[in-house]
Amino acid sequence: MRSLLVCFSCVAVCVVCGGCYRQPYQTPERMSTGLVVVLPGIEGRSPLNEGVVQGLVDGGVPYGIDLERWTSILGPLYNLRAELHNRRKATQIAVHVAEYKYAHPDKPVLLVGQSGGGAMALWIAEAMPEGQEIDGIILLAPAISPGYMVDFALSKTKRGIVNFYSSRDWLFLGVGTTITGTMDGKHGSSAGRVGFTVPAKPGRSKVYDKLYQIAWHQQMANAGNTGTHLTSSAEAFVANYVAPLALSRAWSDELVA
Repeated sequence: MRSLLVCFSCVAVCVVCGGCYRQPYQTPERMSTGLVVVLPGIEGRSPLNEGVVQGLVDGGVPYGIDLERWTSILGPLYNLRAELHNRRKATQIAVHVAEYKYAHPDKPVLLVGQSGGGAMALWIAEAMPEGQEIDGIILLAPAISPGYMVDFALSKTKRGIVNFYSSRDWLFLGVGTTITGTMDGKHGSSAGRVGFTVPAKPGRSKVYDKLYQIAWHQQMANAGNTGTHLTSSAEAFVANYVAPLALSRAWSDELVA
């Protein structure tokens, strides 16, 4: 419990420090080639998600990168459980993404969500206007329930969804979401710890062919991701594992493997 309190204290510090972040990767040159929307966790903008942005840049992603502040000033716990507010915010962001796609119809658009931002990425995809697809969604330790049906979000993507999860994320996405709940209001381990449940119902599971789930493995530690929650956004990990996905025009089991 003491460790959990220390971690929540770190998150609180991130909230205070995160407001001053600028958007240095939204130059006209970058924005003309594509867009990656980075959705931070419930702490809001912080060094954690700035690491995601820098990792994408280090990995050679040439697109515009928008570190989207979807969170409220009411704090992390409110951000975690205010599903109605969060879905409204997701709809607003989806409008901005659709506007970008209207202006740049042939350019790739991806969503990268870490922790609570993983749920936001799914809800943004769900809120996209009819006929407006995004290219793909990459989830880093998403704080949403494993039983959440991602088929609708999958239907709004061209490449699909990649979910990075880790059984070692027991503190935040095990104990934490069991006590306080997930972004969709369930109490238990999150999909960022155990992966999404693929339904066995005939016909529906076919949609999940575009869901790629990557369990944490020891080699990822060499890139700074030790399998714990806060390291899921390590710069080197994002550069080596996430950036190649953003750069690929199509996803497959072979590519993900």
